Amino acid sequence: MIYDFFIVGQGIAGSTLAWHLHQKNVCFKIFNLSQKNSSSMAAAGLYNPVTGRKMVKTWNADELFPYLEDFYQQIEQFTHSRFLYPKPIYRPFVSVAEQNDWLAKADNKAFAPYVEKVATSSLFPDALYDDWGGILLKRSGYLDVPAYLQASQTFFISIGAYQEDKLDWSALNLENDYVQYKGQKARCIIFSEGPQATANPYFKWLPFRPVKGEILFIKPEKAHEVVFNRGIFVLPIGEISKVGSTYDHENLDSKPSDKGRAYLEEKLQKLCKLRYTLSAQTAGVRPATQDRKPFIGIHPEHKLLAIFNGLGTKGVSLAPYYARQFVDHLLEAASLDQEVDIKRFYHLHNSALK
Repeated sequence: MIYDFFIVGQGIAGSTLAWHLHQKNVCFKIFNLSQKNSSSMAAAGLYNPVTGRKMVKTWNADELFPYLEDFYQQIEQFTHSRFLYPKPIYRPFVSVAEQNDWLAKADNKAFAPYVEKVATSSLFPDALYDDWGGILLKRSGYLDVPAYLQASQTFFISIGAYQEDKLDWSALNLENDYVQYKGQKARCIIFSEGPQATANPYFKWLPFRPVKGEILFIKPEKAHEVVFNRGIFVLPIGEISKVGSTYDHENLDSKPSDKGRAYLEEKLQKLCKLRYTLSAQTAGVRPATQDRKPFIGIHPEHKLLAIFNGLGTKGVSLAPYYARQFVDHLLEAASLDQEVDIKRFYHLHNSALK
């Protein structure tokens, strides 16, 4: 038997890619080593259409968000699981000027699909420092990433498309028309191994810029059903809330740190009035990239090799749309967005050969 595709990695990227291949009735095999501290397992899972210090629309939001919730809900129904939780996100204003800016912006057609309300006075006086009000966003929420990955893995195992295996590079052979690995063959291998891609001998020339992120788990005295977001996020999940995240490009380990906890607690005290107890802390390394855009495409020299990686902190938002686009590219030669196609960095590969 010759598979159409091997997929290396079953995080958000690999799982979502595999679902799109399955929907096309394509034969594939996933090779993955399950890890509790993987970047996907440690992810907060937020999807947010308006982000950043300047509160701009998430890159390509008008393409990503119409498909995002439909895709995850479809997989929920198929697997009889629950892992997508739409929730509004509230960002308090820090000045009258910012309030006025959003009163004008809210009527803009570009923002209208994502703005539920612009408040000019406090919406959460018992919980937040939001004297000037804030903006309440819609088409937002979070994905319970571990639940999504587990439901996906269970299904892929049931159809014989999953193998628990850390890729052994010495056992991977490239032939003229197929890739061979431990006696199994495929017409193409797609690497979705997250930050481990920096050690991938075929794609290490790509400018990855991994970033460590830490998250606190707290139990607030009072629960809210809205995500608070200003500098950090406070994501309610039942009686527990996730608080994050840090961004560390230097210490790329998966160990929670005192520095990370102190940073998040300081930010939390400036944002929230709520008393809380700290219950846990976690950390993970995200596969971010130099230009903050995914790495998707075919190797410039080895046409049997492909990559679907580098989704970074917005993996939940990016994965569905770009998995669909990449599968169409692989199967039907549909074009890839230039912003994500690794052709933009082919010159780095060529330079590495000199």
